[in-house]
Amino acid sequence: MKSLIKKLVETNSPSGYESAIRAVIKAELINLVDDVQTDALGNLITHKGEKAPDGLRIMVAAHMDEIGVMATHIDDNGFVRFTPIGGFLPHTCYGGRVHFINGTRGVIGREKLQDIEKVPTFDQLFIDVGAESKKDCPLKIGDIAVFERPFTELQNRIVAKALDNRIGVAVVIETLRKLQKTPHEIHFVFTAQEEVGGRGATAAAFGIDPDIALVIDLTGCGDTPKGSHKEVRLGKGPAIAVRDNMMVVDSRIIKWMTKTADKIHLPYQLEILERGCTDGHAIQITRAGVPTGILSTPARYIHSPSEMVDYRDVEKSVILLQNLLSNPIKLDLQ
Repeated sequence: MKSLIKKLVETNSPSGYESAIRAVIKAELINLVDDVQTDALGNLITHKGEKAPDGLRIMVAAHMDEIGVMATHIDDNGFVRFTPIGGFLPHTCYGGRVHFINGTRGVIGREKLQDIEKVPTFDQLFIDVGAESKKDCPLKIGDIAVFERPFTELQNRIVAKALDNRIGVAVVIETLRKLQKTPHEIHFVFTAQEEVGGRGATAAAFGIDPDIALVIDLTGCGDTPKGSHKEVRLGKGPAIAVRDNMMVVDSRIIKWMTKTADKIHLPYQLEILERGCTDGHAIQITRAGVPTGILSTPARYIHSPSEMVDYRDVEKSVILLQNLLSNPIKLDLQ
């Protein structure tokens, strides 16, 4: 999967501009699914399998967009002010490089700080694209960029930009490669605009109207020096969500996921995310409601230009997802 992950993270597609990554994913799906379509919001929706008498209609969602920045003002000297696309903090930006969709590259600078003990705000940051004036700046208001970082391996760890959520995309594609038989009608959806509020998942779930859903994403860790009080660790297996800031996961879904992992002796972690959310909350409240689970790969430095995952966790996420989808699911959905 490493070559696939590298290809995915090096494709620049922030929220609302998913066409490039959508094309890459679509090319990977040849002969893996029964059909592929793109909806009005830019979601890539695929379908595999027919529902057997003991099967369900399942939606598996992995968002394909990434965080980025948008130009909001260009001053007389050609410096560009910006606003974030997605949720990240200004202290992760200073000195970082960005790559605009129109090909322009730049570096993020900051104003002189009056108090170096205080973290700068977005209002104090700017992008330097090498321009000497507003006239020769190659950007316009509304131009959008992503962070620019190389794909790097550190022993069993992978470091890159956009691992959130190109790892989830890779997990779904690899699962499709390995999924031989299923009693279910499965709709694999690569959603748009998750980082700005789960908008793609909202529309896709309404159209699919699934019996149950699984969201494949990343989650933060608590294993760095003086890190947050979170139980999730790198290298300890995929995380099964119990709740996040926007949803409480259906206990029947948690039981199904954990029992499946126990049955195949696959290590997993239980996740409680106190800040942040996934596409799960949008899917869960679609139509009359959808029991929705979340399977996450643990990550350090999430929503920064250099995110980190353990490749062994990625592999185990594939194994668990494949097993979840290969067998009948016995849930009391009445």
